[in-house]
Amino acid sequence: MNAEPADCPGALSAAAIGGPVSHSLSVVARLHRIAAGRVLRCLGLYPGQEFVMMHLWEAGAVRQSELIKAVGLDPSTVTKSLQRLEQAGHVRRRPDPADRRASLVEATETSCELRTQVVAAWSELEDTTLAGLEEGERQELLRLLGKVEANLCPAAAEECAD
Repeated sequence: MNAEPADCPGALSAAAIGGPVSHSLSVVARLHRIAAGRVLRCLGLYPGQEFVMMHLWEAGAVRQSELIKAVGLDPSTVTKSLQRLEQAGHVRRRPDPADRRASLVEATETSCELRTQVVAAWSELEDTTLAGLEEGERQELLRLLGKVEANLCPAAAEECAD
């Protein structure tokens, strides 16, 4: 007779047993995305759209293909995000004068207020995420996550090359 997980206090899932750090990162990433969605929803944004806007605010007008690479999202996701952002008046698309087949995407002047709100939302998310951690722990977490990111970057780049 197999014991149900409820009968085994402290029992770990198979994923957690095989990779407790990966399991924990997955859970934290999912919860962080939910929390981000909550603060972004108040601004009329969906998760991921803030990355599109952040890139446009920093880079200025870019080709849509370059934007897709820069934000690392699926092309269909970026296209849908741009449609929604355009309808909201945050971005505009125009033909690329260097290549009429391509279009440039840029943040509108009216999106400047949104930029301030996104920065405030991310500050709120940061406070929520790191609540209860001392400054030294925050710095250590950031350092360790940087190492994890460096470990995963080559694997992600290799997968995209296939």
